Amino acid sequence: MSLSFHLSSLYVCVKDMERAIRFYETLLGQKVTKKDPVYSVFDIDGFRYGLFAHEKRMEPHQWGNSCLPSLAVNRMDSALERLEELNSEIVFPLTVIGNNQVLEFLDSEGNQVELTCSLK
Repeated sequence: MSLSFHLSSLYVCVKDMERAIRFYETLLGQKVTKKDPVYSVFDIDGFRYGLFAHEKRMEPHQWGNSCLPSLAVNRMDSALERLEELNSEIVFPLTVIGNNQVLEFLDSEGNQVELTCSLK
C-alpha cells in the first residue's frame, strides 16, 4: 500500500481561549464543538479548526505568518459584515485573484487568516 496524506485539521495558537472562542463563534456562526481551556475545536464540515493555548502547556511559540489558515465562504459580503462586527483588521484588502475574491484579516489573537470566495 502506498503512503497517502489527508489534511483533516489545523490549529492556531491563542493567548486568551475565551476571547478566541467568542471571536470564532461569531465569525463562523456556530458554537464551539469541543471547549477546553487548552485545546478547543470547531468542526467546519468535518475539518477540525483548533484553538491551542500553548502557554498553558509551557510550549514556546514563534509568532509569524508562515502558515496561513484559509477559510472558504459562499458570500464575501456577509463575511465582511461579520469581520466589521468583530472589529477585525483587514491586513490584505479584498482582491480578485483568478476566479476568487481573497482577503486576509487578524483574528482576536493576532493570527492572520485568509478568506476566499469563488466568483463562479
